[in-house]
Amino acid sequence: MANIVWHRKLRIYLDLTRADLGHEEYEDLWSTVYAMDRMYSARGVPVRERELQCGGVCQETGVEAPMFLRVRNGRREAVHERAEDEERHTAPLSDEHKAYQERILKAAREGGYAGDSEVRTRVGRSWIQTDTLIEGADGRRFGWEIQLCSAGTEGPRSVRARASRAEKNGITPAWHTDRADYANRHDSHWTRSDNLPAYVIAKTGDLRVVSGYRTLDFWRCDIHAVHPCPHGARRCGKAHATPTPHGILFDDLVRGTAAGLIVPIQFRTATKQHRFWVTDADRDRLEDLQADDTQLPPAPDTSGSADRASYNRPTCRPTREAEPSPLPAPAPIATALHHIPRQAAPPASEAAPLPASPVPGTDVHGGVRREDAVGLEAVIAAQQAADLTRRRLEQLSCDEERRHQRTAWFEAAARAQAAVTRYAQAKRLNRFEVEQRVRRAARDEAGLQRPGCPPPEIRR
Repeated sequence: MANIVWHRKLRIYLDLTRADLGHEEYEDLWSTVYAMDRMYSARGVPVRERELQCGGVCQETGVEAPMFLRVRNGRREAVHERAEDEERHTAPLSDEHKAYQERILKAAREGGYAGDSEVRTRVGRSWIQTDTLIEGADGRRFGWEIQLCSAGTEGPRSVRARASRAEKNGITPAWHTDRADYANRHDSHWTRSDNLPAYVIAKTGDLRVVSGYRTLDFWRCDIHAVHPCPHGARRCGKAHATPTPHGILFDDLVRGTAAGLIVPIQFRTATKQHRFWVTDADRDRLEDLQADDTQLPPAPDTSGSADRASYNRPTCRPTREAEPSPLPAPAPIATALHHIPRQAAPPASEAAPLPASPVPGTDVHGGVRREDAVGLEAVIAAQQAADLTRRRLEQLSCDEERRHQRTAWFEAAARAQAAVTRYAQAKRLNRFEVEQRVRRAARDEAGLQRPGCPPPEIRR
């Protein structure tokens, strides 16, 4: 098919993309030309003897390619008589495109699945063509489309239309690209790898998928949650799921989709609907969560699965992350402790004489258990441990590691605060004064005194 047609008798070019065919001076030109071509067809006149020829690529290459007109689904079309003329309008596949097709077939065959490239599937009176069609387990069919050039979002040849036609005919569309702007499109389930040459894509190595595959993080929306509430409330108390980008090897993605272990999902947020690939376990947990958001779905059993190391050389170009500098070990606590001022004398109502034989487990300072009276050394050590855990958090960049480290920091800080409270109660001291002195002492012992600041005042 072509959009530009050369009329030999009228000696004009006809642009089928325009209503007036590019000639405003002729009224209803399309009806005249189309009626004449239909009359030739009814009288059995061969296409090569009619007045229409391709005025685009074929004419530019010096080839006379006969054409005829037709109307399909309300669209005007000019069709070549010979298939070789039609193929002249199709851009040749690039070496990178062919390398991806070969790699998909090789990865599928290693997993025990059959496939073929450039497969035409009959759909009613027309057909659809798939770059690489993989026959997966349980009758699943996956149509891998390698898109390394520009692709439209609207129209009969757009990504949305082609993916919809494939889904209606039992083919799960899987679109792969190396362009970063496709990662923000949600007209299909896109995956993306780095922009690599053909010989790197085709060789045996670890081709990594950097976009399009995610894991779902299930969490409770309370004060301990790391993610913000998707409903806009401060904390709604419900269970939510948050997708997190995750890396995967391209070969594992091809075999996982064919086996049914990796599935496409549509994840709706407040503003848009996202399409990406997840494991079947995360898909099942998401369905359970959407059915009942009052409780978190059970976590899948991963005791029998272990991460498998790869011995292949990588084909991606990862950026080298800076390793966190080791933190200095806390210095030993000095034996000379700061003296903290005591509170004022208690009122007369509290100064009643103590019984001759106090209750076992209490001391003479108001009924505080002896085992709860923590020494000042332990209080400062607990505060140093909390500060060290917080400094480790500042050097992490991975969201998963930061979540675990933040939990450890909360627990260490809670232990330090409890130690301060017990010490202040045991010694009948002002808790605020105790906490401030302990924080300064912990910072001085660890060598973190700010330059230019005088040492803390010591009351004797």
